[in-house]
Amino acid sequence: MHFFGTELQSYKVNLHTHSKSSDGVFQPDELIQRYSQAGYDALAFTDHRFANPVSSYDGKGMTLISGMEVHPQAMRGILWHMLALGLPEDFKHDDSWSGQQAAVAILEAGGIFFIAHPYWCGFTSSEVMSIQGSAGIEVFNAACRYPGKGYSMQTWDECLDHGRRYSAIAVDDVHGHDQLFKGHTMICARDKGPESLLKALAEGSFYASQGPQFTHLSYENQVFKAKFSPCAEAILISNRHNGFLGKLAEADEQSGKLELCEEISIDLSKLPAGFYVRCQIRDSEGRYAWSNPVFL
Repeated sequence: MHFFGTELQSYKVNLHTHSKSSDGVFQPDELIQRYSQAGYDALAFTDHRFANPVSSYDGKGMTLISGMEVHPQAMRGILWHMLALGLPEDFKHDDSWSGQQAAVAILEAGGIFFIAHPYWCGFTSSEVMSIQGSAGIEVFNAACRYPGKGYSMQTWDECLDHGRRYSAIAVDDVHGHDQLFKGHTMICARDKGPESLLKALAEGSFYASQGPQFTHLSYENQVFKAKFSPCAEAILISNRHNGFLGKLAEADEQSGKLELCEEISIDLSKLPAGFYVRCQIRDSEGRYAWSNPVFL
């Protein structure tokens, strides 16, 4: 795809996965088989407090990423859920860590991390921002749909509105059958080697999706352009009250069929320097995709 001036490959990845190594119902090889057959390019194993020996697994053509869901102590009796990726397979969890101590341990080990499902956890945006070094948050988590807390768009926007340059991923957080293939991250990179994918994640070179696909994202001469699979809604979201409705599908008066859109082009010259914009699209099935923010 065309990703802000560069032609890159797009790789479909699930970044939040639990196996029988913690509280999942599938063995690691079962997960690999299922995601490989579903057309995924990479899979991260992120069991609770445990790093899987992914280098010993047969990836069935997929890249396997070593990770862990880390659970240091947080405020108000809540545990942090920190999705750590790119960890050494011998990385050890310490239950006595504070949130910031865990962040430092992850980063010093060469990993990156995202704050998992902040809405489900009950964290405010201020609490999310209290952890230094985070790459961003999960904007959608399929496992958190059941109590009605699968989306964290407001938390993300509040952080962005305060100047935090957070990216956002969509994940299955698979524990069992009901979470399979509901949210994924499309990483835009030169190749699907683990180093390339992790570098792209750290740089924000990806978008999050439940199904819709971006094929072009650009910001040039104060104009934001996006091309994507047919969608019913395309909007740009920005600081505070600002935003732009690129397209909202209307039903044809005679046929009743929705007139879907596949691209938007929006002049942002009136927005102040330092503001952000992110593109959010929704298809006719109600599934979203989210670009990462561009800061003007």
